Amino acid sequence: MAVNLRRLRHAKGMTQEELAERAGLSARYVGGIERADVSASVTVLGRIAEALELEATELVRAVPVKARKKTPVEP
Repeated sequence: MAVNLRRLRHAKGMTQEELAERAGLSARYVGGIERADVSASVTVLGRIAEALELEATELVRAVPVKARKKTPVEP
C-alpha cells in the first residue's frame, strides 16, 4: 500500500502536504503511511482515494515488481 500511495500521489503531481490537506489528514500521518510506519483504516484509505480521485482498490492493488524499491542486502 505504501508504494502504491507514493506512486499514485506522484503521478497526480501532489505533495504529501497537498494530499493531506485534501484528505483532511496531517502531512506527518500521510508520510507515515507512505513509509509503512503507520497503518491506515478503511475510512482513511477512502479519504485518500477520494483526494487522489481514484478508487480505493488502486491503493491496495499488488505492486508491479519494477515499481518496488530494491533495498541492498547487507553482508
